[in-house]
Order: sequence, then structure tokens, then C-alpha cells
Amino acid sequence: MAVFKDILVQVDDSARAAIRLDLARGLADVHQAHLVALNVRFRSAMPVAVTAQLGGEMDQILARIDAEAAARAKALVDSRPLAAGTTVEWRDVRGDAVESVALHARYCDLVVVGQTSAEDEAARPLADSLLLAVGRPVLVVPYAGTFPTVGRRVLVAWNASREATRAVHDALPILERADLVHVIAINPGHGMAGHGDIPGADICLHLSRHGVNAVCEHIASDDVDVGDMLLSRAADEDSDLIVMGGYGHSRMREMVLGGTTRHLLKHMTVPVILSH
Repeated sequence: MAVFKDILVQVDDSARAAIRLDLARGLADVHQAHLVALNVRFRSAMPVAVTAQLGGEMDQILARIDAEAAARAKALVDSRPLAAGTTVEWRDVRGDAVESVALHARYCDLVVVGQTSAEDEAARPLADSLLLAVGRPVLVVPYAGTFPTVGRRVLVAWNASREATRAVHDALPILERADLVHVIAINPGHGMAGHGDIPGADICLHLSRHGVNAVCEHIASDDVDVGDMLLSRAADEDSDLIVMGGYGHSRMREMVLGGTTRHLLKHMTVPVILSH
């Protein structure tokens, strides 16, 4: 049975950090994995012209704010007990959030980050950027709600693409332990360039050979957005996780025309594992 050996979770002193940490810790406990808790100090030094006027006090203030935030994040990590066989490592680094998380995540099996909140939409979305930068599956935790279980009932968004194929295989450690994996193909094509004669059947058969309890379904719905349909089906099936490929089209095309990846990153209601 496949396992995650090391899981990275991005932590900070925000209100949602505990939700991300507990979710990642739960996965680490199940897989007896090494958990890396990464805090990134991102505040830049003030320009020389400003510090000259303030006598360097602003840099000291910003450094103290960062240090206090890091201390709170570490205290949160230290307060969470781990199951036998699970280890935890605290890392506190300074730099750009995306670049720093991507660097450390490349040496882990899974990276756990939070969804960009509606209030922070002007900020650079961490999950969006990591998906293309890190080369590892990214588990994104919604900015609202609690998630006591993740991976018991999984919805797989299947479109027979390279990205979806990678997402399914990246998520095998979770899929093999799930009570039910519901594979859904929305508006599937047919033939060699699409899904085969019965959309979803081939991937379900493949998953069953890995011991996954998988069922497949295909839906034709031209009048409903694919992202909305996935979220609706996840609610209908009481799914606690969605697995899908990310950015099958270019990110620029999705930004201009819209796309399922961007829709899920903006409107997710349950955690989502994305691979590119």
C-alpha cells in the first residue's frame, strides 16, 4: 500500500493555521510520516532612504513583528501531539512565500497550504503559484470550515488528461485507504483521444487493481459550469476531498476565459488535491 513519507505544511500565526496543521498532522499520523512545519518570514527590509530618516527603527520593528509571529506559529506546532511513528520538524525561513515553500516542498511527497481568502484576493495566491512551481501534489485547505476527516469519501474529477492522471497517482496513498472513491467525468469525449467507450471505466478498473473501492459516473451537462458541477456532486456524495489535475490549459487562458482549476481554487468547499 502506498504511503506518504514526508508531508510539508505551511504554517503561520493566522487563525486558519491550526486547521491546516491539524489536517496535515492527521495525514502524517495515518502514514507514520515525517511532518515538516514551514514558517516563512516574508517582510522585506525598509528602503535605505526610509531607514535613514527613522534611524533604522522600522527595520527593527518589522523584525520583531516577524519574530513574534514565528514564535506563535512554533508554539502552535509544539502544542499538537503526534502519533507513534510520526515525527515533526520545525523550519523557520526568510524569503518569498512561493519560492520558499516550493523549495522545501520539492523534497516532500505532499504540500499542504491554505486557500487564499476572499479578503486577500489581491495577494499572490500561494496554491495557484505552487501548483505550477513545485512539481508535487498540492493539498489546498479552504479558508472556511473545519475538516475532521479527509480522504474517507473522495471525489476524483476525471478528464483523461495528463494532469488528471498524475493527480490520481499522486493521491494513491489516500485513495487506497478511502471508504469510497467516486470518479466522475463531466461532458466526456469518446474514442482514443478521449475516455474510451465507457468514460471513467478504465481508470476505475486501474484503481481497483490497487485495491481502491472506486465507482465511476459520467455526466453530460452543457448548461452547468464544470466547477459548479464538481462542487455540487461533492456535496451530494458527502465527499471530504476532491482530487483533480490542475491547469490542463495554460494559466493565462484560464485567467482570461475562466477554468475549472481557478473556479475550484476560488470556490472550494472541501480540501482539494491538485497536480500539474
